[in-house]
Amino acid sequence: MSMLKEFKEFAIKGNAIDMAVGIIIGAAFGKVISSLVADIFMPPIGVLVGGVDFTKLALTLKETAGNTPAVTLNYGNFIQTLVDFTIIAFAIFMAIKFINTLKRKEVAAPAVIPEPSREELLLTEIRDLLKERK
Repeated sequence: MSMLKEFKEFAIKGNAIDMAVGIIIGAAFGKVISSLVADIFMPPIGVLVGGVDFTKLALTLKETAGNTPAVTLNYGNFIQTLVDFTIIAFAIFMAIKFINTLKRKEVAAPAVIPEPSREELLLTEIRDLLKERK
């Protein structure tokens, strides 16, 4: 099978298209949550902690020397990213939990056990008759 033909089969399958749509929506969702955290949640948290802007928190490892900029460890950005991740993970958890509850409602009643066929009934009678003879 040629590489082009394999790629065509892969790209046309519904799963690949669904995955692409999911990745695009996920990226957009991530941006929305990042904005929510940075612009809505973190300012009040910063005020509660004493007026701290988390994105500006840094530890200077090496001071500025001439034209060389200072070397800093930006742990405030890391805290911001952790909060972003936690909120995104929780939102995804809630969405999946909601989807799973919808799926559980769709589950049909347990399958009814079909009646045995005529052959099975006949074989059962024969077995019972043979047991009686012993």
